Amino acid sequence: MNRPQTPLLWQGEQYPSTDPAGVYQVLAELERPCFVVHTPRGIGAACEGRPVPAGAADGLPLLAAVAPLPPHRLGSAAFLAAHGVRQPYLAGAMAGGIASADLVVALAREGFLASFGAAGLLPESIEKALGRFAAEIPGLPYAVNLIHSPSEERLEREAVELFLRHGVRCVEASAFMALSPHIVRYRLAGLRQGPDGQPVAEHRVIAKISRTETAERFMRPAPAATVSALLAQGLITPLQAELAKYVPMADDITVEADSGGHTDRRPLPALLPSILRLRDSVQREHRYPAPIRVGAAGGLGTPIAVAAAFAMGAAYVVTGSVNQSCVESGASKATKALLAEAGIADCEMAPAADMFELGVELQVLKKGTLFPMRAKKLYELYQAHGGLEELPVEERARLEAQVFRRPLEEVWQECVGYFSRRDPEQLARAQDSPKRRMALVFRWYLGMSSRWSTVGDPDRTLDYQVWCGPAMGSFNDWVTASYLKAPGNRRVADVAHHLMRGAAFHTRVAALRTAGVQLPAAVADYRPVPLESPVAALGGAL
Repeated sequence: MNRPQTPLLWQGEQYPSTDPAGVYQVLAELERPCFVVHTPRGIGAACEGRPVPAGAADGLPLLAAVAPLPPHRLGSAAFLAAHGVRQPYLAGAMAGGIASADLVVALAREGFLASFGAAGLLPESIEKALGRFAAEIPGLPYAVNLIHSPSEERLEREAVELFLRHGVRCVEASAFMALSPHIVRYRLAGLRQGPDGQPVAEHRVIAKISRTETAERFMRPAPAATVSALLAQGLITPLQAELAKYVPMADDITVEADSGGHTDRRPLPALLPSILRLRDSVQREHRYPAPIRVGAAGGLGTPIAVAAAFAMGAAYVVTGSVNQSCVESGASKATKALLAEAGIADCEMAPAADMFELGVELQVLKKGTLFPMRAKKLYELYQAHGGLEELPVEERARLEAQVFRRPLEEVWQECVGYFSRRDPEQLARAQDSPKRRMALVFRWYLGMSSRWSTVGDPDRTLDYQVWCGPAMGSFNDWVTASYLKAPGNRRVADVAHHLMRGAAFHTRVAALRTAGVQLPAAVADYRPVPLESPVAALGGAL
């Protein structure tokens, strides 16, 4: 350690620890201050005592001191108050119930916010999860995902109707390129006038974005034309239409960087400052009583990454890929095993099922699966041909033998049965459009590949579609040689606690570095140990 000059001394009844394990333990006691001093035996650290003026008897040279920093002091206190949680942390939604009801319940009981992965689920499955939340975590906060579905508008509409019927108080909006009438309806249907005459938004919206133009739409009030249309349809009241002028569309904006699933793969250090500046500009214009909070997501798989997000000004952090490998997630054991072996570079972009025709891609795992390559080939064929009938004979035979493993006509009949129940409008649109029928058949593979991964179909391992970002690889590197290495030990609450405690730990280490104290690597790297272990065990991880 380098010792800067200081005019202060330190006094305390307990002699400072000078061995690496002892120094680590002092740094890890986040609820107590940390004093770094120069002793006759070398540099030491203590979590009790006080600085005194130079010349005091029995004093030791004080190199630096950092205040207590429990994890809940990271980020925004307003986020904690608004959502009724104990830490500024959100486990983001993963579609198809991968962010499962079990995951939401486990985190809610520990004071964290989690978003149920409702996207892609039928209304009855969503309703079942909402019933569980009402029975198992009454009064505790949770969120439900609402994903923009331009090709299946009915699903988005029915999801909002379900949320309104069950009194869902918080929605995580994702994949929106423009504001749909359904997300606007959800937001405005929760508006009421407070005792002071100011609007109160009982329906909270957390908007996940990666583009400034999309962020701005959520930062501003709802579009007047959409508000008028909802009012004319009787879906909101005249008072709610009037109050809509004074509230933003979202309470929180999540800046999504290089994440799993839908992502633009933009680096967080470039994107977050731009969105923060945009928020400040919109706030100066509208003067909202409660400024919009801006959080960070994408690439947050280690404590030091979480600490960096808070240091850049994030009000809260959002994790995704790392939760998918946890016990409570809806992913299969086979998928969790693949995720636990993933490296930082083991991800690739592939066509998205829900926005296939638009050419939208999402980030998936490429290690151990052929899905990215096969999905890209399907999109190439879609672009090059006007329908299944135009496919070259050899190409069609290869698809039927290797990818679909059945005749394409048989796949189409399965699509007819599926959409007859789920969204008949899809079939009506495809009736006179061979290219549309081809898109639905190709989307069958993209959709089923997610299901095969979720249920762990052993016959379809090479076709697993696993949404995953580089955070998964960095998490795996971090937990190597710890109890979290094994997927069976990864519980979402443990992961959340360690990421947040580790972020607070690294924030204190950074403060010491700023003061000129250079800590050895063995002391400055937070390592996870079982939460039930005493604090002293943290030193044993060195």
